[in-house]
Amino acid sequence: MTRRSPFRVPAAVTSAAAALVMLSGCMTVHGEREVLPAVSQADAAKALKQFADGFNKANRTLDPTVNTSIESGALLAIDQAQIKAAHGVRPNGNPHFVPLSFTDTHFTVPKQKGWPRFFVGDGLSNRRDRSGENTRWFLVFSRDSIRAKWRATYLATFPGNNAPELKVTGGYAEPVPLDGSSGLTVDPGKLSQAYVDYLSTGKGDFAPGQETDQWRARRAQGANQPGARIQWEDQASDLPPVALRTTDGGALVFFSTVYHQQKTVSQGLMITVPPELRGIVEGPMKKTMRMAFTTVSGQAVTVPAKGAGGKITVLNRIEAKTAAKAL
Repeated sequence: MTRRSPFRVPAAVTSAAAALVMLSGCMTVHGEREVLPAVSQADAAKALKQFADGFNKANRTLDPTVNTSIESGALLAIDQAQIKAAHGVRPNGNPHFVPLSFTDTHFTVPKQKGWPRFFVGDGLSNRRDRSGENTRWFLVFSRDSIRAKWRATYLATFPGNNAPELKVTGGYAEPVPLDGSSGLTVDPGKLSQAYVDYLSTGKGDFAPGQETDQWRARRAQGANQPGARIQWEDQASDLPPVALRTTDGGALVFFSTVYHQQKTVSQGLMITVPPELRGIVEGPMKKTMRMAFTTVSGQAVTVPAKGAGGKITVLNRIEAKTAAKAL
């Protein structure tokens, strides 16, 4: 069953805003000073279509240069790494790739001043989850200037296709400041470091779940294996997060992190790099007892308002190994 997206912004509102901009030919609108809708409905739909077309081309040809035309930030790092890895296995491309398509698309548009600006597009994809249900993709699009192209920076899916309810006033969503004026228990600009600190120490305002205490447990369990040891180091990302106010006063925040792994095997053993990772290996392939891996991770979380109680909940996390190197 198709669920109504809580991100939906009425087309009439965004179309009217676009018409006002086009009719104001006698005035100059300075987007860096005026609070304006981030995008029109038509341009948002165009950006989503361009993403789908580029995504399909990249995955069919396995050409990582295609990703740069449709993505930036964390999603570019993740998807480009996956294309490089796939190219290492299929250097002639993947002609049997099933094209991605969207139906029932909606767009969440905030009013913003200055740059970068962003909006969220979501659509029911033809990709299925483990239960066999089609997943709804939520894509954050961003650009740094009026002349720049909209590119997807974050991607998330939510359990049951149910996204958090966003605060919408007059048809527009409310962007949340990244600094101390956010009104949240953790400011979006500090969330990457907060998550890194939690993964390292287990201390912080994060709710239990698959990507918090359970992930720490999985790491601890896999750290010492017969004949091998894995060490972890988490690192905050300098890529800007995106935050939208939810109806309960909190926020839905998209942000990224980076983590490094070093695998060391016992004397007399050698690390074998599987075929699906050889495309991201830096330098020549050689026999080694130690390898380092870098992974970029993108998270979608809800953060409660100050004084509201509750903890930060990780709703979705995607990742990809972006580099591997023999030491």
